[in-house]
Amino acid sequence: MNKPWYEDNKLNFCIGFEDTFIPQSRPGMRALDEYELTGHYQRWYKDLGLIAQVGANQVRWGIPWYLVNPKPHVFRFDWLDEVVDRFAELGLDVIVDLMHYGTPLWLDNSFINNDYEAYVAEYAATVADRYRGRLSIYTPLNEPLLNALYCGQYAYWPPYLSGDDGLVKLLKKITRGMIATQRSIKEVNPDATFVNVEASFRFGGDRQAFSDEVSFMENRRFIVEDLITGKVDEQHPLYAWLLDNGFSNQDIDWYQNNSIIPDVIGVNYYPKVSTVKYEAGQWHAGSPQDPMPFQNDGVNGMEEVLTLFADRYKRPVYLTETSWPGSVGERIDWLEKSVQSVVKLRAKGMSIIGYTWWALFDMIYWRYRDEDKPAEEYLAQMGLWDLVPDGRLSFNRVKTSAADTYLELVERYGSYTAKQ
Repeated sequence: MNKPWYEDNKLNFCIGFEDTFIPQSRPGMRALDEYELTGHYQRWYKDLGLIAQVGANQVRWGIPWYLVNPKPHVFRFDWLDEVVDRFAELGLDVIVDLMHYGTPLWLDNSFINNDYEAYVAEYAATVADRYRGRLSIYTPLNEPLLNALYCGQYAYWPPYLSGDDGLVKLLKKITRGMIATQRSIKEVNPDATFVNVEASFRFGGDRQAFSDEVSFMENRRFIVEDLITGKVDEQHPLYAWLLDNGFSNQDIDWYQNNSIIPDVIGVNYYPKVSTVKYEAGQWHAGSPQDPMPFQNDGVNGMEEVLTLFADRYKRPVYLTETSWPGSVGERIDWLEKSVQSVVKLRAKGMSIIGYTWWALFDMIYWRYRDEDKPAEEYLAQMGLWDLVPDGRLSFNRVKTSAADTYLELVERYGSYTAKQ
């Protein structure tokens, strides 16, 4: 019997496509669909073909739930069928982002809709059943804690809740949805595998001045995976916090009785923004409207979070997002350093099975949603291809030398096998 893909000891090289979908608008806030803003809906066929130029064997690509499921129990797969055909033509393994933050427009109150778990499970199972034998690697929900924070604590995305009470409401619905998603997919495709992807929250600066908060935050960064894997009990450091904000003992029991184990733990790390910098005498809300300062801890920070997740969950880990917004030279420098760091961790015995550059081409900064300028004013230059305005409200893709460096690294380390 063949080993599952995540146990073959190969270092997978992956390319991501920025796929944030927040289709809901409100006064002062525009809809945010990265595929629409970058022109991917029009250029998807050629966009996917670019992956062949850098030698990646895997791709993280997201389905716009709100478009393929435009009404309750109604699905439209005409475009997605063509995309899946293209992936097969290119011979790429797809890590399917089933959700990248947003829910359909018809789902009242978004994640806290009474029937959210049933709807997301139906969507996931419908996709998995339709593409059984063609798509088999799934991420139920990208960066679930960050998603819960933006929707439940900062009142920034639907359903616009705030405070710890709002955050815990979102955590309960999102984690139950993740469990329902994995189970529903397994029912229609027993061979499916799961890469759960979380942001890597780190905390630096004057940690002593904020020791209680830092301790809480360092425990909270694991809360999603701890809940779904049944790790939360009376001894868990956040047990009392959950009960103070809406959980019951029956809820805790439910997670322990319905726990799931992902096959792979994905960790997203960006050296410029993954480490919050605490400063004595300063206070920030830590929200998108009042962000805290960051510090760049480079590969040391990346190695730390990968090690933390690997040790905690005893699963293979995958660097599922990293990059450097900046000049091409800066991107190349981080690309080389971060790949070599992953190779070093593998040589030391860590089961780290993949490296993902995020993204193939530049993305649009999320503040586009809050303002009224054209999309080209919000370009985050972080891709292997740059987006250059084409004068027709879209962008041309211009290859950079970072793409050549990525290919060189694939050729050097793509068949790298850790010592047995």
